[in-house]
Parts: sequence; structure tokens; C-alpha cells
Amino acid sequence: MKHIFKRWLPKPETVRQNRWLRWLEPVLHHPRLWHFSRKGIALGLALGIFFGLLIPVAQIPVSATVAVLLRANLPMAVASTLVTNPVTFGPVYYGAYRLGKRILGEPALTEAQAEALLKSAHAAPAQEQGWTDRMAHWTGRLKTVGKPLVLGLSIIATASGLAVYFLTSALWILKTRWTRRGRLRDRANRDAVGGKSLGD
Repeated sequence: MKHIFKRWLPKPETVRQNRWLRWLEPVLHHPRLWHFSRKGIALGLALGIFFGLLIPVAQIPVSATVAVLLRANLPMAVASTLVTNPVTFGPVYYGAYRLGKRILGEPALTEAQAEALLKSAHAAPAQEQGWTDRMAHWTGRLKTVGKPLVLGLSIIATASGLAVYFLTSALWILKTRWTRRGRLRDRANRDAVGGKSLGD
């Protein structure tokens, strides 16, 4: 299990040289941040997925900071934030928005309403020239999707993080037991063969 993660995860030098993590340099040498243990890997993976889904920006520094505080595996926390990327971003956020709307009991937008909302969001009224006017405009637009989106993302991020933590822990335990049983079986076979040879 460790070998799989070691091949997939970024190297310590790559993580330490990341421009978003340079400010953490004094604490990045703690050995538990790089240790491949069941708890460290599971927690790092859960943190990366949680923050990767929950917040649209700065996922890497936020997940890395929490990983340092909780002594989770740092490379895993950084790498797993890539759960949201240009390919998955749209479907994840749209699904979260729909989930939030359903839970809040609000009617879902039709395709025509969604298209109109998107167009209006890109075209601010002409009289909104100042910075405060622009902020008020975007705040108003955010309110139309903000509450359902935040609720949906919170639910998806929390459920995904917990599921990944327990699933990773369970798989790690199963793999460890499987490997141990295999070693015991091999040892028993060797002992049996050795016993036969002595009997002969």
C-alpha cells in the first residue's frame, strides 16, 4: 500500500518548493508530515478532498495548513485537492447547487432561467460605475446562488471527506491483514517442507 502512494504522491522537495507553501517552511520538516501511516494517509486524503470540494480557491495552502496542524500526510493533503480541476469543477458545483436547492425546498431553475441568470451576471447595469456599486451588484448576484451552493458544497465536501477517510482506513487494514496472512501462509509452507525434508 505504501509503495502505491509513494509512486503517486509528489516528492517532499516539490511540496517544499511550492510557492503557496513557502511560508510553512519552518514546520515542513516534521517527520510525521511525510510518514506513510494509515492515519496520516487517510487524514491527508480526507483533508485534501474536503477543502478541494469546499472552497474554489487556495485549496492547497488551506489543506496544507490544516494537515500541518493535525500532523496528517502533507503530500497526500496537497495532491488530493486536485479532486476539483477544470474538468470536474463545473459538474461538482452544478451538482452542489442543485443539492442545496433541493434541501432548501427551493424550485430548481429551468434551463432558460439559468441562461438568463448567467447573462445578467456578466452584464452589470451601466449606472454601476463605482467600486461599491460593482460590489453591491456581485453580492446581489451571489445571493441568488450563494446559499444553495454553499449548503450543497458543505454537504458534499463533508460526506466525501468522511467517506474517503473511513474507506482508506478500511482498505489499509484489509491490505495489511491480507499481507500478514500471506506471510504466515508462506512461513507455514516453508516449515511444512522443512519438516518433510527432515523426516525423509
